[in-house]
Amino acid sequence: MRKIVFDIETSNIFSEVASNSSTDLDLAVVSIYDSQTDSYSSYEQADLPKLWPILEAADMIIGFNSNSFDLPLLNKYYPGDLNHIKSLDILDEIKNQYGRRMKLDQIAAGTLGTQKSGNGLDAVRWWRNGEKEKVISYCEDDVKITKDVYEYALERGSLKFKEGGKIIEIKLDTSKWEELLDKPAMTFTLPF
Repeated sequence: MRKIVFDIETSNIFSEVASNSSTDLDLAVVSIYDSQTDSYSSYEQADLPKLWPILEAADMIIGFNSNSFDLPLLNKYYPGDLNHIKSLDILDEIKNQYGRRMKLDQIAAGTLGTQKSGNGLDAVRWWRNGEKEKVISYCEDDVKITKDVYEYALERGSLKFKEGGKIIEIKLDTSKWEELLDKPAMTFTLPF
């Protein structure tokens, strides 16, 4: 099974576009982990044509808050519909089981004992200051954390988060996470 773990950083924020829709934002960079190559890579807007064949060949894409934020934004640039790829949003899984949303940083701290290297506002500021490599590094760090969180949940059937000095465990049903969909591979940009 080819899995792509991904995250997106933007070059602007909601208050600047007077909207709460991620599709009104502009992509700065998307970073991925590709299980087939066991490697990380990042793509700016001009590089997206190189990303499409990778996503189209994926059996599954994995993110954190990806169904609400990352996928709609990335789909704005894609010539087809990325919603045809099986998607696992870890935040959706947490919300469905625990009843509320939480930050990746909370999950990283409780589950992995680590922290994110910044936040989305930092990334926008770095991008505007021309610190693109810093944004790419931050985005790839988030992909690494998301990958580690995914693998932890898959192996143990739970995640943990810190709240009020306590660590709380969330049980998750991961039994269908890696089931393949019964549909043909996408070929929107792949050559025939």
